[in-house]
Amino acid sequence: MKRYRSYRLSLGWQILIGLVLGIVLGVIFYQNKMAITAMQNIGNMFIGLIQMIVLPIVVSCLTVGIANMGDIKQLGRVGGKTLIYFEIMTTIAIALGLLVGNIFHPGSFIDIHQLHSTDISQYVSTAKSAKNTGIWATLMGIIPTNFFKSLSEGDMMPVIFFSVFFGLGTAAIGKQGKIIIDFLDAVSQVMFRVTNWVMHTAPIGVCALIGVTIAQMGISALAPLGYFIVLAYGTMAVFILVFMGLVARIFGFRLWDLLTVIKDEAILAFSTASSEATLPRLIDKMDKFGVSQGIVSFVIPTGYTFNLDGSAIYQSLAALFLAQAYHINLSLGQQITLLVVLMITSKGMAGVPGASFVVLLATVSTIGVPMSGLTFIAGIDRLVDMGRTAVNVVGNSLATVVIGKSEHEFSEEKSQAYLDNMRAGKRA
Repeated sequence: MKRYRSYRLSLGWQILIGLVLGIVLGVIFYQNKMAITAMQNIGNMFIGLIQMIVLPIVVSCLTVGIANMGDIKQLGRVGGKTLIYFEIMTTIAIALGLLVGNIFHPGSFIDIHQLHSTDISQYVSTAKSAKNTGIWATLMGIIPTNFFKSLSEGDMMPVIFFSVFFGLGTAAIGKQGKIIIDFLDAVSQVMFRVTNWVMHTAPIGVCALIGVTIAQMGISALAPLGYFIVLAYGTMAVFILVFMGLVARIFGFRLWDLLTVIKDEAILAFSTASSEATLPRLIDKMDKFGVSQGIVSFVIPTGYTFNLDGSAIYQSLAALFLAQAYHINLSLGQQITLLVVLMITSKGMAGVPGASFVVLLATVSTIGVPMSGLTFIAGIDRLVDMGRTAVNVVGNSLATVVIGKSEHEFSEEKSQAYLDNMRAGKRA
């Protein structure tokens, strides 16, 4: 009797199918309030499931990783390298956005007054509160006065700060700390298992999130800003293929191998426009790819706050786009000032809701662009957010391998074995 081999769609293909179905549903239910509400709630439920598991994974993996590292000097060295790397890549991303904006002049081809405006009041209030806090309040906010409050509010940096010290303290007490390490290691394994279950709902969540976006704004709303959207995506592609590819080559590995490993996570990030949706699986995959647990559990969560390459590209390109649309000619000095301001504001406001748009609100006033100008691009922010989130995820994965290699905490044998298994599974 002839036996037939069963084929199972990978998560990436399932998500892409959900993406297409979401677009179709968005077109069918354009401006249908009942359908929009239903899709919004389904999408929020999926994001809620992800948020439920993110912080337990960060706390358990980071504490165990730091405890196993056990060397405060190495931790300081890793932290220093990580932040320097993040700053260099973010600066390159901002500069690339400005360069592309100067070459292609996306704002010169539209009439800003013919665009539809969108309500941005929620971002304005966030930007004002973020401005009022200042850089010192931001730095002080990293230290948690109440760890459990930070956990309940989903505040990533205080959680990372506490977990690092908790891991060092666990390592310092020797054999007694092994009980804590074993317990938290078991917690992380449980949460990774839960993550696999949650990921089965990803195609449904993606379908709902894309559907509600298209249903709210409609396909026709994209046409006037189509050139800007295409230019933004093209710039992000150049950054990945050229600059990230060059970094990978300098550190002795192929970017394509990394993209092969994280392709499902990149698609998920693109579809949901949520970095958090990929964090649990990204930590798991980069560990399997050969980077030591201590490096992975420190670099990836930190990168979600400080290494937002895609967001940096969008912010600089959008700021220049708006200046051109309002016929504001920026000198070289003004653009250098813009670069510096973006470097500061992007770090000072990282982690707040709608951070990329909030950064723009805090930045455009420095170049003379009316804040009301942002209402004209707010409608397409979600669409561009999909691309910049995917770039952020690739950038954080790359940073993990780079720091791992620089610390000799990267296993070539483990990496090759994992790649071989993935390719064998793909052929099967």
